[in-house]
Amino acid sequence: MTLLKIARMGHPVLLKTAEVIADPTSRDVGRLLENMVETMEDATGIGLAAPQVYEGKRVIIFKSPRERGEEEAADSDFSPLTALINPEFDPLDDELAVGWEGCLSIPGMTGAVPRYSRIVYRGYAPNGEAVEREATNFHARVVQHEIDHLDGVLFPMRMTDLSMLTFNEELKNFMEYAMEQDAGADDHADADEE
Repeated sequence: MTLLKIARMGHPVLLKTAEVIADPTSRDVGRLLENMVETMEDATGIGLAAPQVYEGKRVIIFKSPRERGEEEAADSDFSPLTALINPEFDPLDDELAVGWEGCLSIPGMTGAVPRYSRIVYRGYAPNGEAVEREATNFHARVVQHEIDHLDGVLFPMRMTDLSMLTFNEELKNFMEYAMEQDAGADDHADADEE
């Protein structure tokens, strides 16, 4: 296996639509997936799309692990390490949730991105078997983020408020500021009610 270089925002490979894979079971796809897994694990990521490693192919890997304290959450919130070839998704309803996202191709930055909360995704496993699964919450967010890469879309392009884009080191300061602003707005609302 080989560690692959990760393309960063600004490289054209991240803005192009990736090619459909004719044979999900091909040796080349298997090798690419092995290298992508090693690269993602080395970078401590939770997802990676082939365009992020300079391969314009419709291949993604991702995981949505169960964390402590989440024992009661739905199984659709979680996923083991999964590889999907030619993935696509459909929203199960119109509900959007805003959540913080980072990206291995945009190191050091985090942004608040609206995504569907409930989706069904489908594609092919590396053995050629068809996969179809419901995903909710963080699991759904990760899948949508990775499929976006296959269509030349980076998370800032999905943001509706660029004031919610911040450097990771500043996120704590940003959150404190946002809470102060909310508290100030609540004080004004209380004064207006009196």
